[in-house]
Amino acid sequence: MYELKTKETESSVIEFIENVESPKKREDAYKLLDIFTETTGYKAKMWGPSIIGFGSYHYKYESGHEGDAAMVGFSPRKAKISLYFATGDTKREELLQDFGKHTTGKACVYINKVADIDVDVLKALINQSVAFLKEMYPNN
Repeated sequence: MYELKTKETESSVIEFIENVESPKKREDAYKLLDIFTETTGYKAKMWGPSIIGFGSYHYKYESGHEGDAAMVGFSPRKAKISLYFATGDTKREELLQDFGKHTTGKACVYINKVADIDVDVLKALINQSVAFLKEMYPNN
């Protein structure tokens, strides 16, 4: 049976951020920690070895595959900072148009630094993501 690699852990978020090599990335990680915590009202938790997640939800696909995931989160990676928002909502794409300098992958939004983005749009993306997931998975 398939097992999720990214699960909530008891690792310290602060310890993880303190081990980020780049001082600038570390500073941005603390800024993001404040923004995500303040916006969601959830306590930051480590998901797997490198994702800082906020809130959680249980999903179940038609295929029968199910699991738990963070509602939103981020990871200060070496190359770029990965931001995790819900996918599948058209409002996400609309908000990203005014977000600032970023690139997108299948599920992630990548930024170089917090100074490149509009923090108000970031907060809107976080709120939209949480609301969308609560609507999609109301039994959480």
